[in-house]
Amino acid sequence: MANFKLAALICVSIVALHAAPGARGAETAAAPEGAAQVALVAELREIDDLKSVLATVRSKKVVEARVRTPGTVATLAVNEGDLVTAGKVLGTVVDPKIALRLKASDAQIVAIQSRVATAKAELDRTAELLRRGVAPQARLDQATTAFDVATNDLKSARSERDVILKEAEEGEVLAPADGRILRVPVTEGSVVMAGESIATIAANAYLLRLEVPERHARHMRAGDALQVGPRGLPASGGPGAEGRIALVYPEIQSGRVIADADVAGLGDYYVGERTLVWISAGKRSAIALPAGLTFKRFGLDYVRMLGEDGRPIDVVVQLGQTVPGAANTDVEILSGVKAGDRIVQP
Repeated sequence: MANFKLAALICVSIVALHAAPGARGAETAAAPEGAAQVALVAELREIDDLKSVLATVRSKKVVEARVRTPGTVATLAVNEGDLVTAGKVLGTVVDPKIALRLKASDAQIVAIQSRVATAKAELDRTAELLRRGVAPQARLDQATTAFDVATNDLKSARSERDVILKEAEEGEVLAPADGRILRVPVTEGSVVMAGESIATIAANAYLLRLEVPERHARHMRAGDALQVGPRGLPASGGPGAEGRIALVYPEIQSGRVIADADVAGLGDYYVGERTLVWISAGKRSAIALPAGLTFKRFGLDYVRMLGEDGRPIDVVVQLGQTVPGAANTDVEILSGVKAGDRIVQP
Protein backbone atom coordinates (compact mmCIF):
# COMPACT_ATOMS: atom_id res chain seq x y z
CA MET A 1 0.00 0.00 0.00
CA ALA A 2 2.86 2.39 0.86
CA ASN A 3 4.57 1.65 -2.47
CA PHE A 4 1.30 2.38 -4.32
CA LYS A 5 1.00 5.81 -2.61
CA LEU A 6 4.65 6.66 -3.39
CA ALA A 7 4.18 5.74 -7.07
CA ALA A 8 1.03 7.84 -7.24
CA LEU A 9 2.84 10.86 -5.77
CA ILE A 10 5.69 10.52 -8.29
CA CYS A 11 3.21 10.33 -11.16
CA VAL A 12 1.45 13.50 -9.97
CA SER A 13 4.80 15.36 -9.81
CA ILE A 14 5.79 14.22 -13.31
CA VAL A 15 2.44 15.33 -14.72
CA ALA A 16 2.85 18.72 -13.03
CA LEU A 17 6.32 19.22 -14.53
CA HIS A 18 5.37 18.13 -18.02
CA ALA A 19 1.98 19.83 -18.29
CA ALA A 20 0.92 20.98 -21.74
CA PRO A 21 2.01 24.55 -22.62
CA GLY A 22 -1.59 25.60 -23.20
CA ALA A 23 -2.47 24.67 -19.65
CA ARG A 24 0.21 27.13 -18.33
CA GLY A 25 1.27 24.73 -15.59
CA ALA A 26 -0.46 22.43 -13.18
CA GLU A 27 -3.69 23.53 -11.60
CA THR A 28 -2.72 21.64 -8.48
CA ALA A 29 -4.58 23.98 -6.15
CA ALA A 30 -7.30 26.11 -7.65
CA ALA A 31 -7.57 29.44 -5.96
CA PRO A 32 -10.72 30.42 -4.10
CA GLU A 33 -13.82 31.35 -6.07
CA GLY A 34 -14.47 35.01 -6.85
CA ALA A 35 -12.54 37.89 -8.32
CA ALA A 36 -8.81 38.09 -7.49
CA GLN A 37 -6.89 41.35 -7.41
CA VAL A 38 -4.09 41.50 -10.00
CA ALA A 39 -0.75 42.30 -8.34
CA LEU A 40 1.05 43.05 -11.61
CA VAL A 41 1.23 42.14 -15.28
CA ALA A 42 4.35 40.23 -16.32
CA GLU A 43 6.51 42.09 -18.83
CA LEU A 44 9.96 41.79 -20.35
CA ARG A 45 12.68 44.08 -19.08
CA GLU A 46 16.42 44.50 -19.42
CA ILE A 47 18.44 42.88 -16.62
CA ASP A 48 22.13 42.27 -16.05
CA ASP A 49 23.37 38.93 -17.32
CA LEU A 50 25.33 37.86 -14.23
CA LYS A 51 28.25 35.49 -14.59
CA SER A 52 30.11 33.91 -11.68
CA VAL A 53 33.90 34.03 -11.58
CA LEU A 54 36.53 33.36 -8.93
CA ALA A 55 38.23 36.29 -7.20
CA THR A 56 41.26 36.28 -4.92
CA VAL A 57 41.74 38.51 -1.88
CA ARG A 58 44.84 40.67 -2.30
CA SER A 59 46.39 43.55 -0.45
CA LYS A 60 46.55 46.91 -2.19
CA LYS A 61 50.18 47.23 -1.13
CA VAL A 62 52.73 44.82 0.37
CA VAL A 63 55.63 46.44 2.25
CA GLU A 64 58.72 45.10 3.99
CA ALA A 65 59.87 45.94 7.51
CA ARG A 66 63.62 46.22 6.96
CA VAL A 67 66.61 46.30 9.30
CA ARG A 68 68.50 49.59 9.51
CA THR A 69 71.66 48.31 11.18
CA PRO A 70 73.45 44.94 10.96
CA GLY A 71 73.46 42.62 13.92
CA THR A 72 71.69 39.72 15.58
CA VAL A 73 67.91 39.52 16.05
CA ALA A 74 67.49 39.71 19.81
CA THR A 75 63.68 39.80 20.04
CA LEU A 76 60.69 39.30 17.74
CA ALA A 77 57.38 40.79 18.85
CA VAL A 78 55.09 39.58 16.03
CA ASN A 79 53.92 36.41 14.32
CA GLU A 80 52.24 35.69 11.01
CA GLY A 81 48.67 37.00 10.96
CA ASP A 82 49.12 39.71 13.60
CA LEU A 83 47.61 43.14 13.00
CA VAL A 84 50.12 45.98 13.44
CA THR A 85 50.03 49.75 13.33
CA ALA A 86 52.57 52.07 11.77
CA GLY A 87 55.53 52.67 14.11
CA LYS A 88 55.05 49.54 16.22
CA VAL A 89 58.29 47.79 17.22
CA LEU A 90 58.33 44.44 15.43
CA GLY A 91 61.73 43.28 16.70
CA THR A 92 65.12 44.36 17.99
CA VAL A 93 68.48 43.86 16.30
CA VAL A 94 71.53 44.06 18.55
CA ASP A 95 75.14 44.55 17.47
CA PRO A 96 77.57 43.50 20.28
CA LYS A 97 80.14 45.95 18.96
CA ILE A 98 77.87 48.87 19.80
CA ALA A 99 78.19 48.20 23.53
CA LEU A 100 81.97 48.13 23.23
CA ARG A 101 81.96 51.36 21.25
CA LEU A 102 79.81 52.99 23.93
CA LYS A 103 82.28 51.97 26.65
CA ALA A 104 85.19 53.31 24.61
CA SER A 105 83.31 56.55 23.97
CA ASP A 106 82.50 56.97 27.67
CA ALA A 107 86.17 56.46 28.60
CA GLN A 108 87.24 58.97 25.95
CA ILE A 109 84.78 61.55 27.29
CA VAL A 110 86.09 61.11 30.85
CA ALA A 111 89.67 61.64 29.64
CA ILE A 112 88.74 64.75 27.67
CA GLN A 113 86.81 66.13 30.64
CA SER A 114 90.05 65.84 32.67
CA ARG A 115 91.91 67.72 29.94
CA VAL A 116 89.24 70.44 29.95
CA ALA A 117 89.48 70.76 33.75
CA THR A 118 93.30 70.97 33.61
CA ALA A 119 93.22 73.49 30.76
CA LYS A 120 90.66 75.60 32.62
CA ALA A 121 92.81 75.62 35.78
CA GLU A 122 95.91 76.57 33.77
CA LEU A 123 93.99 79.35 32.02
CA ASP A 124 92.74 80.79 35.32
CA ARG A 125 96.23 80.62 36.87
CA THR A 126 97.87 82.27 33.88
CA ALA A 127 95.25 85.04 33.85
CA GLU A 128 95.97 85.73 37.55
CA LEU A 129 99.74 85.80 36.94
CA LEU A 130 99.23 88.16 34.01
CA ARG A 131 97.17 90.44 36.24
CA ARG A 132 100.03 90.51 38.74
CA GLY A 133 102.51 91.21 35.95
CA VAL A 134 104.61 88.07 36.36
CA ALA A 135 103.43 86.20 33.22
CA PRO A 136 103.61 87.27 29.57
CA GLN A 137 100.56 87.68 27.29
CA ALA A 138 101.84 84.88 25.05
CA ARG A 139 101.47 82.39 27.88
CA LEU A 140 97.83 83.46 28.41
CA ASP A 141 97.11 83.06 24.69
CA GLN A 142 98.64 79.59 24.79
CA ALA A 143 96.49 78.56 27.79
CA THR A 144 93.36 79.95 26.12
CA THR A 145 94.04 77.96 22.97
CA ALA A 146 94.61 74.74 24.95
CA PHE A 147 91.31 75.25 26.79
CA ASP A 148 89.38 75.88 23.55
CA VAL A 149 90.86 72.76 21.92
CA ALA A 150 89.97 70.59 24.91
CA THR A 151 86.41 71.99 24.98
CA ASN A 152 85.89 71.27 21.28
CA ASP A 153 87.30 67.76 21.68
CA LEU A 154 84.76 67.16 24.44
CA LYS A 155 81.91 68.32 22.19
CA SER A 156 83.15 66.03 19.40
CA ALA A 157 83.35 63.02 21.73
CA ARG A 158 79.84 63.62 23.00
CA SER A 159 78.52 63.89 19.42
CA GLU A 160 80.17 60.59 18.54
CA ARG A 161 78.48 59.00 21.55
CA ASP A 162 75.11 60.34 20.36
CA VAL A 163 75.71 58.74 16.97
CA ILE A 164 76.41 55.39 18.63
CA LEU A 165 73.24 55.70 20.70
CA LYS A 166 71.28 56.48 17.54
CA GLU A 167 72.69 53.36 15.90
CA ALA A 168 71.56 51.38 18.94
CA GLU A 169 68.05 52.86 18.62
CA GLU A 170 67.99 51.92 14.93
CA GLY A 171 68.20 48.33 16.05
CA GLU A 172 64.45 48.58 16.69
CA VAL A 173 62.63 47.47 13.51
CA LEU A 174 59.44 49.51 13.11
CA ALA A 175 56.30 48.72 11.12
CA PRO A 176 56.23 51.06 8.09
CA ALA A 177 52.42 51.01 7.77
CA ASP A 178 49.21 49.63 9.24
CA GLY A 179 48.37 46.11 8.11
CA ARG A 180 48.59 42.39 8.74
CA ILE A 181 51.81 40.38 9.02
CA LEU A 182 52.08 37.92 6.13
CA ARG A 183 55.56 36.44 6.66
CA VAL A 184 58.31 36.53 9.28
CA PRO A 185 61.37 35.02 7.54
CA VAL A 186 63.76 35.22 10.54
CA THR A 187 63.92 33.88 14.08
CA GLU A 188 65.52 35.14 17.25
CA GLY A 189 69.28 34.70 16.98
CA SER A 190 69.37 35.17 13.20
CA VAL A 191 72.17 37.36 11.86
CA VAL A 192 70.88 40.08 9.54
CA MET A 193 72.47 42.79 7.46
CA ALA A 194 71.26 46.33 6.92
CA GLY A 195 68.33 46.38 4.49
CA GLU A 196 67.16 42.82 5.13
CA SER A 197 63.47 42.23 5.85
CA ILE A 198 62.26 40.67 9.07
CA ALA A 199 58.52 40.91 8.25
CA THR A 200 56.25 41.30 5.22
CA ILE A 201 53.14 43.39 5.84
CA ALA A 202 49.93 43.52 3.81
CA ALA A 203 49.33 47.24 4.16
CA ASN A 204 46.22 49.34 3.64
CA ALA A 205 42.86 47.80 2.71
CA TYR A 206 42.25 44.52 0.89
CA LEU A 207 40.81 44.20 -2.60
CA LEU A 208 39.50 41.42 -4.80
CA ARG A 209 41.59 40.43 -7.80
CA LEU A 210 39.35 39.07 -10.59
CA GLU A 211 40.43 36.98 -13.56
CA VAL A 212 37.55 37.22 -16.00
CA PRO A 213 37.35 35.18 -19.24
CA GLU A 214 37.79 37.38 -22.26
CA ARG A 215 34.29 36.65 -23.59
CA HIS A 216 32.70 37.92 -20.37
CA ALA A 217 34.95 40.97 -19.91
CA ARG A 218 33.89 42.95 -22.98
CA HIS A 219 31.21 44.83 -21.05
CA MET A 220 33.20 45.23 -17.80
CA ARG A 221 34.13 48.80 -16.91
CA ALA A 222 35.59 50.57 -13.89
CA GLY A 223 32.75 51.57 -11.57
CA ASP A 224 30.51 48.61 -12.42
CA ALA A 225 28.79 46.92 -9.50
CA LEU A 226 29.48 43.32 -8.54
CA GLN A 227 28.15 40.91 -5.94
CA VAL A 228 30.25 38.67 -3.70
CA GLY A 229 29.10 35.27 -2.53
CA PRO A 230 29.46 33.87 0.99
CA ARG A 231 32.86 32.62 2.11
CA GLY A 232 33.78 29.00 1.56
CA LEU A 233 32.85 28.70 -2.16
CA PRO A 234 29.43 27.11 -1.56
CA ALA A 235 28.00 24.87 -4.24
CA SER A 236 24.73 26.80 -4.10
CA GLY A 237 23.54 30.14 -2.88
CA GLY A 238 23.18 33.56 -4.39
CA PRO A 239 25.22 36.74 -4.24
CA GLY A 240 25.77 38.49 -0.94
CA ALA A 241 27.92 41.59 -0.34
CA GLU A 242 28.24 44.25 -3.01
CA GLY A 243 31.30 46.02 -4.38
CA ARG A 244 32.59 48.07 -7.30
CA ILE A 245 35.16 47.46 -10.03
CA ALA A 246 38.04 49.83 -9.22
CA LEU A 247 40.47 49.08 -12.03
CA VAL A 248 40.50 47.02 -15.22
CA TYR A 249 44.03 46.26 -16.38
CA PRO A 250 44.56 46.95 -20.12
CA GLU A 251 46.22 43.59 -20.82
CA ILE A 252 44.90 40.09 -21.43
CA GLN A 253 46.86 37.31 -19.75
CA SER A 254 46.22 33.71 -20.86
CA GLY A 255 42.83 34.65 -22.26
CA ARG A 256 41.70 36.44 -19.09
CA VAL A 257 41.19 40.09 -18.18
CA ILE A 258 42.52 41.14 -14.77
CA ALA A 259 40.49 43.57 -12.66
CA ASP A 260 40.53 44.86 -9.07
CA ALA A 261 37.37 45.46 -7.04
CA ASP A 262 36.75 47.34 -3.80
CA VAL A 263 34.51 45.47 -1.37
CA ALA A 264 33.79 46.48 2.21
CA GLY A 265 34.40 43.95 4.97
CA LEU A 266 37.40 42.08 3.57
CA GLY A 267 39.52 42.76 6.65
CA ASP A 268 38.88 39.32 8.19
CA TYR A 269 39.64 37.43 4.96
CA TYR A 270 42.93 35.63 4.43
CA VAL A 271 45.23 37.12 1.83
CA GLY A 272 45.01 34.70 -1.09
CA GLU A 273 41.56 33.42 -0.12
CA ARG A 274 39.23 32.83 -3.07
CA THR A 275 35.54 33.60 -3.27
CA LEU A 276 32.78 33.59 -5.88
CA VAL A 277 31.89 36.90 -7.51
CA TRP A 278 29.01 37.72 -9.86
CA ILE A 279 29.73 40.33 -12.54
CA SER A 280 27.57 41.74 -15.32
CA ALA A 281 28.36 40.33 -18.77
CA GLY A 282 25.88 42.57 -20.60
CA LYS A 283 22.11 42.98 -20.71
CA ARG A 284 19.35 40.60 -21.74
CA SER A 285 15.54 40.57 -21.82
CA ALA A 286 13.81 38.56 -19.11
CA ILE A 287 10.76 38.46 -16.86
CA ALA A 288 11.37 39.18 -13.19
CA LEU A 289 8.78 39.13 -10.42
CA PRO A 290 8.94 40.13 -6.77
CA ALA A 291 10.02 37.17 -4.65
CA GLY A 292 6.87 37.56 -2.56
CA LEU A 293 4.71 36.51 -5.54
CA THR A 294 6.33 33.06 -5.68
CA PHE A 295 5.73 30.20 -3.30
CA LYS A 296 6.87 26.60 -2.93
CA ARG A 297 4.84 23.41 -2.68
CA PHE A 298 6.16 19.82 -2.65
CA GLY A 299 9.61 21.09 -3.63
CA LEU A 300 8.30 22.98 -6.69
CA ASP A 301 8.10 26.75 -7.24
CA TYR A 302 4.74 28.29 -8.18
CA VAL A 303 3.14 31.60 -9.06
CA ARG A 304 -0.57 32.34 -9.06
CA MET A 305 -2.05 33.98 -12.16
CA LEU A 306 -5.43 34.61 -13.75
CA GLY A 307 -6.43 32.18 -16.46
CA GLU A 308 -8.35 33.00 -19.61
CA ASP A 309 -11.62 32.39 -17.78
CA GLY A 310 -10.62 34.86 -15.05
CA ARG A 311 -10.08 32.18 -12.42
CA PRO A 312 -6.72 32.09 -10.58
CA ILE A 313 -4.53 29.07 -11.21
CA ASP A 314 -1.22 27.95 -9.72
CA VAL A 315 1.52 27.53 -12.33
CA VAL A 316 4.82 25.71 -11.92
CA VAL A 317 7.77 28.02 -12.73
CA GLN A 318 11.52 27.74 -12.88
CA LEU A 319 13.36 30.46 -10.98
CA GLY A 320 16.65 32.01 -11.98
CA GLN A 321 18.96 34.64 -10.49
CA THR A 322 17.93 37.37 -8.10
CA VAL A 323 17.51 40.82 -9.64
CA PRO A 324 17.63 44.11 -7.70
CA GLY A 325 14.18 45.70 -7.97
CA ALA A 326 12.82 49.16 -7.36
CA ALA A 327 11.45 48.41 -3.88
CA ASN A 328 12.70 44.92 -3.09
CA THR A 329 14.57 41.98 -4.57
CA ASP A 330 13.03 40.39 -7.64
CA VAL A 331 13.65 36.91 -9.00
CA GLU A 332 14.00 35.98 -12.66
CA ILE A 333 11.37 33.62 -14.10
CA LEU A 334 13.03 31.29 -16.59
CA SER A 335 9.91 29.38 -17.63
CA GLY A 336 6.21 29.17 -16.79
CA VAL A 337 5.32 32.85 -17.25
CA LYS A 338 5.15 34.91 -20.43
CA ALA A 339 4.78 38.63 -21.05
CA GLY A 340 1.21 39.77 -20.48
CA ASP A 341 0.27 37.19 -17.86
CA ARG A 342 -1.65 38.63 -14.91
CA ILE A 343 -0.03 37.67 -11.62
CA VAL A 344 -1.98 37.74 -8.38
CA GLN A 345 -0.89 37.53 -4.77
CA PRO A 346 -0.81 33.90 -3.56
